[in-house]
Amino acid sequence: RTQHNHTSLIKIKGCDSKDSTQFYLGKRIAYITKGASGSGKNGSKFRVNWGKVCRAHGSNGVVRCKFARDLPPQSIGGRVRVMLYPSRV
Repeated sequence: RTQHNHTSLIKIKGCDSKDSTQFYLGKRIAYITKGASGSGKNGSKFRVNWGKVCRAHGSNGVVRCKFARDLPPQSIGGRVRVMLYPSRV
């Protein structure tokens, strides 16, 4: 099988079934890291790698997310922020 580094599996807290992942499809994901001071946008100390929830993975509430850039190896087991936009309601 081939490996796609820009795709990661994310377990969303409180999301325990395939049906409950439907709400999160299309939502934006932010992986935030610290950079050198002032290295981010507008003098921020943080860098953000943006991604998007693209589909469910299995039946246990795990989702597949595609990121704009590959996530670093330190991100394995780390936390991401799930933004509740764009809304599909």
